[in-house]
Amino acid sequence: MFEKFQDPSTARTFKVLEPDDLVTRIADQVVRAIGDGRLRPGEKVAEAKLARELGTSRAPAREALRLLESQGLIVSHPRRGFFVHAYDSKEMHDIYDLREVLEIHASRMALKRITEADLARLEAQVETLHRLGRAGAAQEQVAEDYRFHRMLCELGDNGQILRIFDQLATQLRAGIAIVGRLYDDPERIAASHDPLMEAIRARDADRLEAQLREHLADAREHVVALYLAASVA
Repeated sequence: MFEKFQDPSTARTFKVLEPDDLVTRIADQVVRAIGDGRLRPGEKVAEAKLARELGTSRAPAREALRLLESQGLIVSHPRRGFFVHAYDSKEMHDIYDLREVLEIHASRMALKRITEADLARLEAQVETLHRLGRAGAAQEQVAEDYRFHRMLCELGDNGQILRIFDQLATQLRAGIAIVGRLYDDPERIAASHDPLMEAIRARDADRLEAQLREHLADAREHVVALYLAASVA
């Protein structure tokens, strides 16, 4: 009895993944909780509690936490479990350095293809920052600040840069949760985006790069100073 021959070109090595992959969806929920400050730096993330609240078994919850550990958002300790990574001032400095490199490259690419509709979206986002600044809504403004910069990266049309930016943004928001604030004056955040928009409107790549360097260097200096102050408090 001969076995039926199977053409190697049609043989399946892996099964097709469902679009609603459970591990990815669990990881996304944890990332949002970290970015929103609902999970604080250093806080334990119990896989049993995570699985229970999400209505899943512990196996995919554990896999999701391992995935986030590989991305630097979660750390594990033997016999103690999983914890939200607590960043230090050096890590924050390094994250801002990488963010600067990515955003400058993405912004140069964005200016080559930006449309009037894109400009209108960016203008509306800066107006949102001003509105939140006038209202003193600092927490909401932090999220909208990242949204503006993500829009600029998105216009650069490089999916890998956008993916890394999203990871860095989550790390920064998680890190800022340690000190509990970014700026005392929310209107300053809004105003710091005006020079960026002026360069974007002029489609001046060199001017935009200079403004981005100054903008991100100011944020980096401020965040690192807050970390250093918190470490000696």
